[in-house]
Amino acid sequence: MPRNEFICDCNVIHQNVVDETINNMLEKDTFNKLAEFFKILGDTTRVKILFALDKNEMCVCDIANVLGMSKSSISHQLGTLRRSGIVKCRKSGKEVFYTLDDDHIKKVFEIGVEHIEHKK
Repeated sequence: MPRNEFICDCNVIHQNVVDETINNMLEKDTFNKLAEFFKILGDTTRVKILFALDKNEMCVCDIANVLGMSKSSISHQLGTLRRSGIVKCRKSGKEVFYTLDDDHIKKVFEIGVEHIEHKK
């Protein structure tokens, strides 16, 4: 049976690295929130919505038209994104416009796209 070259075959503990990592670990709640954040981004429709909102402020009707989906489906996904703090909205008369929540979300999304495009 061939050896897996990616399995560490030593018994050396690099204690300084282990200690530093343990001392800098995030709180359990922070890890849970981070996992939830990435789980929210793990849906193709939501990623398409983020792509659209990365470039423009848009209303539900516009997003539905771009993605070829119903307003109801888009509204449902936008609700999930809004409750998660990934998008925000503003009302103008009867219209509600959505944008990415802040520059952090924009950067995370754009870096993800750049990473995927670079790997092609």
